[in-house]
Amino acid sequence: MAPEPPLLSMSGITKSFPGVRALDGVDLEVQAGEVHCLLGQNGAGKSTLIKVLAGAHQPDTGTIRWRGEDVTLRSPIAAMRLGIATIYQELDLVEHLSVAENVHLGHEPTTAGFVVRGRAAKASTAQLLRRLGHSEIDPGRLVGELSAAQQQIVSMARALSHDVRLIVMDEPSAALDPDEVDNLFRIVADLTADGVAVVYISHRLEEIRRIGDRVTVLKDGRAVAGGLPAKETPTREVVALMTGRNVEYVFPDRPAAAPQGEPVLSVRGLSRQGEFAALDLEVRPGEIVGLAGLVGSGRSEILETVYGARRPTSGQVLVDGRPLRPGSVRAAVRAGLGLAPEERKAQALLMLESVTRNVSVSSMSRFARGGWIDRGAELGAARAATRELSLRPDNPSVPVRTLSGGNQQKAVLARWLLRGCRVLLLDEPTRGVDVGARAELYAVIRRLADEGLAVLLVSSEVPEVLGLADRVLVLREGRVVHEAPARELDEHRVLDLVMEGSPAS
Repeated sequence: MAPEPPLLSMSGITKSFPGVRALDGVDLEVQAGEVHCLLGQNGAGKSTLIKVLAGAHQPDTGTIRWRGEDVTLRSPIAAMRLGIATIYQELDLVEHLSVAENVHLGHEPTTAGFVVRGRAAKASTAQLLRRLGHSEIDPGRLVGELSAAQQQIVSMARALSHDVRLIVMDEPSAALDPDEVDNLFRIVADLTADGVAVVYISHRLEEIRRIGDRVTVLKDGRAVAGGLPAKETPTREVVALMTGRNVEYVFPDRPAAAPQGEPVLSVRGLSRQGEFAALDLEVRPGEIVGLAGLVGSGRSEILETVYGARRPTSGQVLVDGRPLRPGSVRAAVRAGLGLAPEERKAQALLMLESVTRNVSVSSMSRFARGGWIDRGAELGAARAATRELSLRPDNPSVPVRTLSGGNQQKAVLARWLLRGCRVLLLDEPTRGVDVGARAELYAVIRRLADEGLAVLLVSSEVPEVLGLADRVLVLREGRVVHEAPARELDEHRVLDLVMEGSPAS
């Protein structure tokens, strides 16, 4: 008896855009019921490959076989009809429609050829949400009112509303806390037990070992390894394949002595009703202070309140002992604060503008001459700032949207260097950044601190907080429950502290 053919086989896939060969003869084979992890640095070709699989891009050459037969995926609808669903990192939900409307968008329930609205769609959606372990989500609620984790569940429900046989998940854990990641993995296990295949993309290599069956690694548009056993392949080997070099998982050395001097940033009794309360912290020149806690513990809200993007209920933020005007970003920036927010594409970057404009936007008064902008001075200043951070490519005239995630983050940091900021607020600084670029960013952040910058860091990845920070404040439900030098903590201790009911000291 002949063996079953692979569920999906992509062979010799090529795809070029003007000036760029994004895919150069890529092969990918996926079996029914497996989790096949697709790895590679930003720019390696992962996004282009999954868009070819989703029918959003047409390959220049190559073949796609589905259940042993050659197919042409001319559109996302054609891919979905075959049973291929893609859940992108930036979810394509319609915020002003309900959960049920989003789940059934484009294939509403019908009876006798007529679209059935309301009750039938809600009942079908509720059943899908129960299958995903999230019956608490109201099918009638507007998607825009849901958390990022809940919106991801809605995207999964939409995929399952079709007769799906393969689901592509692009960075599905990026916005999830540890409990939500565990639930995601449970969902994936249930799907694969039913014979559904999952193509799983993540920068978090520890997840690959937990959830993956096999691994394909892309580099520079080529598959440099295919079908590696996920649990047996050493992490260092995977990193070497992705980057072309060995990358040590070692954070930059901390200074031997704790930073001295008067605090640059002081936070006294800062509270914001319903989010966090009675926060006291100080950050000295040359010090990196990390905030660790689960999603919902108030981490990001604290940074945004310190920065003036949210108005506190009570308390003060002081720079060099001088209180800032509450709820004023302008006052914070003038005092020397800079924020690299969690959602850099939506909150920090002008995606259609050049790197130069993105770097100079907070310092435009420096380049104003009689009502005109001195473009030469602006370009020169941006080039100097980006070269200091080794931003690539070394051409600040290119659109910032063409950069990798790591280089986009460097563009945000370069903006604040040019501004001359003294306190840098970092919210999830390596989200969506590949492993090689992470090491570079860690080195940049440590160097900036060593040069005298005060850094307040938030990350959902506990090893990142412990490896990068000098001192850590652990948050639970909006309050600091523990504070200690990072070298005195480990990941298990921090997770014990952030979980409800654990001791506070």
